[in-house]
Amino acid sequence: MQTVRRRRLGSALRHFRKEAGLTTDAAGAAMKWDGSKVNRIENAKAHLPIKDVAPLLKAYGIIDKTVITAMEGLARDANKVGWWSNYGELPETAYRDYIGLEEDAVSTRIYTPGLIPGLLQIPQYAREIITATAITRTTDEVSALVEMRKKRQAILTDTTRPGGSLELWAVIHESTLHYKSATYPALMRDQLRHLLDMADLPNITIQVMPILANPHPGMVGPFHLVRFPNPWPTVVLLENIRGGSFAEGTDDVKVYEAAYERIQAAALPVEESRGRIKEILEESTS
Repeated sequence: MQTVRRRRLGSALRHFRKEAGLTTDAAGAAMKWDGSKVNRIENAKAHLPIKDVAPLLKAYGIIDKTVITAMEGLARDANKVGWWSNYGELPETAYRDYIGLEEDAVSTRIYTPGLIPGLLQIPQYAREIITATAITRTTDEVSALVEMRKKRQAILTDTTRPGGSLELWAVIHESTLHYKSATYPALMRDQLRHLLDMADLPNITIQVMPILANPHPGMVGPFHLVRFPNPWPTVVLLENIRGGSFAEGTDDVKVYEAAYERIQAAALPVEESRGRIKEILEESTS
């Protein structure tokens, strides 16, 4: 089974090769391989031994030790599978890929116009949302997906990760905070309290997009910006009902980074956001 790390390794190597102006045949010749081997590595169909990482990068004109070390680490871990593999094919491919990316990320920026981000959901809220959106899932599968979501959240408090706990910046639309559950009246009170608790953590920032906000790029739909240590490029997840798709090209990423800055500017400042969440919480308990 291809892993996210193997695909990331292949994608990075393809980028470096093209930057060097080499074809797969030329790259293979430099390594005394046939061109098909380079193609297979870039498409995650073949493994790149660690001993070949530095020579291949040298053929691409890359001698930066930081880049080489990072690429060797990715090659070392390329065949490893994460904890989510225990759930088999239950999660959609894009969701599995996203969790794999999230595990290696240093930070993520999220805009969600319709729901609380998964990393900030309490179990009861997660169950209602997954039940409503994963329309082909059985009750047992929904329970497993809720369990997966809970396990994902450990990344926010795991200080043993390289680089420390994941840094999260979430912009949440105000209308989402007014959700009312037909089966669990206290749901949003518990969820809003959880948001306030999570916002106290130094690695988590939450902004609220007010209902009367000026027009902004987030009106088009939700997306995530996932950032990694140097030299790995930022990846964008575009969400949809089947899980989502990814944008990784430099031009695409720049557009979404600029869009997120405008979304942040349109949202309430951080302290005002906290105050608005408290107001809505108080309204729900009165």
